[in-house]
Amino acid sequence: MRGWWSGWTRSRVRWLAALVCWGGLAALALPRLQPPPPAHRARPAPPSRLLLQSEPAASTPPAPLHALHALPATDTRVLTEDELRADAERRLPSLPLAYWHRHKDDKNKYYKKKECAPFPSIYDLEFHNTYWQTMHSSEGAFHLYGAYMDRRNTSRIGPAVRVLAVHDRIKPTIATHCQLWFEERDQPVVVRNLEYKYVWNSKWGNYRDRVLQPYLLACVLPAEVRDLVPASVSLVENPCDRATNNLRVHYDAPPTGGRKEFAVCVKGLDFLHEDLSVRLVEWIELVRLLGADKIFFYELQVHPNITKVLDYYANLGAVTVTPITLPGGQPNLPGLQHMYLKKKTTHKRQMELIPYNDCLYRHMYEYRWLALLDIDEVIVPLEDGGWSGLMRRALPLSAPAPGKPPRSSYHASNLYFLDSLRHEHGWEEGVPRYMHMLQHVYRTRNFTKPGQYVKAFHETDRVLALHNHFPLACLGGACSSYALETRHARLQHYRADCVTALSKTCAELRAQPERDTSLWRWKDVLVSRADEALTKLGFLPPHR
Repeated sequence: MRGWWSGWTRSRVRWLAALVCWGGLAALALPRLQPPPPAHRARPAPPSRLLLQSEPAASTPPAPLHALHALPATDTRVLTEDELRADAERRLPSLPLAYWHRHKDDKNKYYKKKECAPFPSIYDLEFHNTYWQTMHSSEGAFHLYGAYMDRRNTSRIGPAVRVLAVHDRIKPTIATHCQLWFEERDQPVVVRNLEYKYVWNSKWGNYRDRVLQPYLLACVLPAEVRDLVPASVSLVENPCDRATNNLRVHYDAPPTGGRKEFAVCVKGLDFLHEDLSVRLVEWIELVRLLGADKIFFYELQVHPNITKVLDYYANLGAVTVTPITLPGGQPNLPGLQHMYLKKKTTHKRQMELIPYNDCLYRHMYEYRWLALLDIDEVIVPLEDGGWSGLMRRALPLSAPAPGKPPRSSYHASNLYFLDSLRHEHGWEEGVPRYMHMLQHVYRTRNFTKPGQYVKAFHETDRVLALHNHFPLACLGGACSSYALETRHARLQHYRADCVTALSKTCAELRAQPERDTSLWRWKDVLVSRADEALTKLGFLPPHR
């Protein structure tokens, strides 16, 4: 009897234990079986540690099951050959890639043949520093940057292809030849290079061999092709050589509706660690207000915010940006290049002539006047609303004396607006503090010496080779630059201090500064336009 009772008791205990276990499991599972909270209920804020660590669980719901097996969001596009060519031509406009591609399998061309002057393959060209092609001769190396068709009526040599290059000799005597390639002809036309136009002055320094010197070469078109435009040109030492270079010949025919008036060319920008983006916006807007139809920038290395500004205005069609490098063995590593240009100032000034003259020859048919300006200076008309009115005023006054050559340039005298002069007088009320030029209203009392540090409007029909201050050579005779009267216009130059060359006379220039608000004539519209651009760029809050 006792055994039966004890067995029954143990059985009841086991059932009770099982019941307790099932109850516990049900209690644990009950929250998971309840419906989700209403959608409007706010999710509790995650701990601050999770926010600082940006853990995905703190801000994003778990990914659905099918997303766990999705492919990464990579760019799966594969560019076609045509797309690759178009991209290469955009990046390297001196390369005649389209022309070469059209004729690479043309058996009538001299391509891949052993006869005289074979058509060079793009893949056999010798490139240096991306934008330069090289020709090694028995007397030094030529680094070629660009080639241009010159059909200006003022040229005494007639239609010619100009080639912009640097060479490591100061007085080249070697005979070089141009192999000119045409769409209309199977064989090249070979002519001897007419001249080495030195785009520098021996008195300015670096006048010695083994230093790269800027030159402009001339390949005159013979009578049988003088009405044609070459597609490309190669520079060789001997007429039948296989070329290691082939440059697209740029030719933008004069527009049917006539040329525009003004464009501005800016040398290679070198501001890798200087964020001048806000100042650049003010300068671009001012230059456009005064009459510049377009600004052509060349770029060495710039701060990301400057790139953002340039991209913004490029999308508006207001600027064009052309990357450029230094030729030969000069450094192009960011940072080191800046140190080199700061130390080797004469080398720097010689290399600046390449983008200036490229800008001339790329746009001489599109614009009547080109101004070569830095982004800290502007030619300011004092009695006219812009550059058009200024030139209408100046042209009758500048007529040359009988027997003298026609004017090639019209230059404005240099006047400094130095940072230290503003610092001594505080901020200007009613002008945003970030408007650098509008805030700087104290200038030196006197101009720099006549002809010193001037900037000019250059007549594109007349100038052959440009320096940043004056033309170095002109078509149809000697160059003749007219000095704009200082009561009509001047170059306002916004610098931290005088240039190094004027260090001895800078104290005299800075003595007795004068307040000058001549730029405030454009203040309201300039501030409005600059603020609009700065807001769209995200440099200013949208509602100030």
